[in-house]
Amino acid sequence: MQNIENQILDISEIKSFALNFCKNLNLGDVLMLKGELGVGKTTLSRFIINHLHKLNNLSIPHSIKSPTYPILITYDLNTFEIYHYDLYRIKNIKELEELGFFENIKNSITLIEWPELLDNMPLKHKHYLINLEIHSYTKRIINIKYFN
Repeated sequence: MQNIENQILDISEIKSFALNFCKNLNLGDVLMLKGELGVGKTTLSRFIINHLHKLNNLSIPHSIKSPTYPILITYDLNTFEIYHYDLYRIKNIKELEELGFFENIKNSITLIEWPELLDNMPLKHKHYLINLEIHSYTKRIINIKYFN
């Protein structure tokens, strides 16, 4: 996966982008989604989760909500799970360890909203830093950096 810089996309283009992006994901991949409140982190996560279900010949979930209050929502794809975290309320690494965060990464695809707690921590797994910015009411700027 190559880096993406300053792509301006509307909602339908983000949905298509998510499908192509999912085709390159593997177990152990971590997607760190950054951006201000309301920029579309959960919307992009929803597209990714839906497309991963479709690519694995599974029906899409009826509802994909933000994990803001439960902190973690998992989706079972039979051969692996998707872990969808929202770390907004997590204050330290110990809380992440209590959630089993580091053990869960290797056998799943992990999406993390509000990953700033992990900024100074070197991850041992492939990960994508996905920055979303508001360009206009209907468009977002997407930047992706890939770390191996």
